[in-house]
Order: sequence, then C-alpha cells, then structure tokens
Amino acid sequence: MAKKSSEIAPLLRVQSWAVDEQRRQLGQLLGREEALLEDRRGLESELLREQQVASSAPTLAGHAYAAYAAHYRDRRQQLELVIDAVRAEILQQRDRLAAAYRELKVLEEVRNNWRKSEAETRARRDQNDMDEIAQNLFRRR
Repeated sequence: MAKKSSEIAPLLRVQSWAVDEQRRQLGQLLGREEALLEDRRGLESELLREQQVASSAPTLAGHAYAAYAAHYRDRRQQLELVIDAVRAEILQQRDRLAAAYRELKVLEEVRNNWRKSEAETRARRDQNDMDEIAQNLFRRR
C-alpha cells in the first residue's frame, strides 16, 4: 500500500499551480488597472494643455475648446467606468486567490498530518519489533 502522504502530492502540485495561475491573473488585472490610471493621468495632462492653448488665444479656441471639453467629459466618464469595473474584477480575483490559497494550505496540513501519522505508525512498529526481539532473547536465557 502506498503512503497516503505521497498520494496527495499530485493534488498539492495541481493546487499549487492553481494558486500560481490565480496570482498571474491578479497581476494582469493590477497591470491593467495601472495602465488605465496612466491613461487617466494622460487625459488630465491633455486637458491642461488644451486649457492653456484656449487661454492663450480665447477668440480662436472658443468653440473648439467647448467641443473638446464635452468630448473630454465623455472620455473621462468612460475611463472611470472601466477603472471601476477592473477594480471590481480585482476584488473578485483576490477572493479567488485567497480561496485557492486556503485550499492549498488545507492540503498541506493534511499531508503533514498524514506524514506525522505514518511516522508514529512506523515508530510504533519498530518499537513492537524491538520488544519482540527483547522477549525472545529473555526467553532463551
């Protein structure tokens, strides 16, 4: 009969892989969030440049800046919606990662308990063998 602790090894590898996969997905989402935040910063600096151009030549930029400002509000609103969606996905992904990690820890604890039990059983068997040898020696004397 194979040891229980060795039978759980494939499960541990699979669960470890699942944890790594969840971490990778979380990293991708965090990278996406950072890219979106960078886009938002770029959009804000673009607005500042447009405002400076409009303030330097107010007669020429009047209608153009009004159209730009309306377009900016729409772009900013869309960007905020996407950022909020990505943040919600990040929270869900963190929960999935935590669940996978908890399951990995449970499997590791089971493996450790089985190893401990196997060691205790082995020690008990060894002690019984030694006791039997001692009894046989005692009877021969």
